[in-house]
Amino acid sequence: MLKISEPGHKGNWQTAWQSKSFRNLTKAGSAALIAIFCFFPFFFKSIEKRNGTVLNDWLLNIIPSHDASISIFIFVWAITLLLIIRMVQQPNIFIVMLWAYVIMSILRVGSITFTALNAPVGFIELVDPVVSNIFYRHTLISKDLFFSGHTSTAFLMFLCLTKKSDKIFAFVGTLVIASLLLLQHVHYSVDILAAPVFAFISYLISKKIISRVSNSEFRVENSNH
Repeated sequence: MLKISEPGHKGNWQTAWQSKSFRNLTKAGSAALIAIFCFFPFFFKSIEKRNGTVLNDWLLNIIPSHDASISIFIFVWAITLLLIIRMVQQPNIFIVMLWAYVIMSILRVGSITFTALNAPVGFIELVDPVVSNIFYRHTLISKDLFFSGHTSTAFLMFLCLTKKSDKIFAFVGTLVIASLLLLQHVHYSVDILAAPVFAFISYLISKKIISRVSNSEFRVENSNH
């Protein structure tokens, strides 16, 4: 049985797929992710209709807003491409990232729902040439604030990567992304600061779920011998 509770394991996909727990986690996680992606456009459109609070952010007050969309997504997609390569090489990185992202997305929907905020003063729309054209065409999204999705996702990728050089690249990239988001006044400071915390919580929960499912399969296999 593949020990999928160990995200650094270098087993290939053929070996991983022989594990019933890995298959079940992949199918369930993929289904949840598809459902989330289908729900997101409706959710983000709905929050744009509500009125929220404008925070007095001392840091943003001293930073002139500047459009850094292109630079932000160069770093976002560079880290994402690296992660995809590593997930192909190490299926355990894939399964941890899959479930952590699902959990983090659920947490983000909840946090945005209960924190009605309007965009910061000096807000400049962040336009992703890929995601915006697929999910949010002709829709301004400015109130998905607490917590930052781009910062949390980048930090989550840093957590899931296992090679030292990969982690350094992802961590530096996360810092750059967070700084540029503030420069563009896309998020408040608190949105950026909270993002790694939620990402880390999601990562821990993901590993816990995977470990329990893996151990459950192990116990079943032992009881059959």
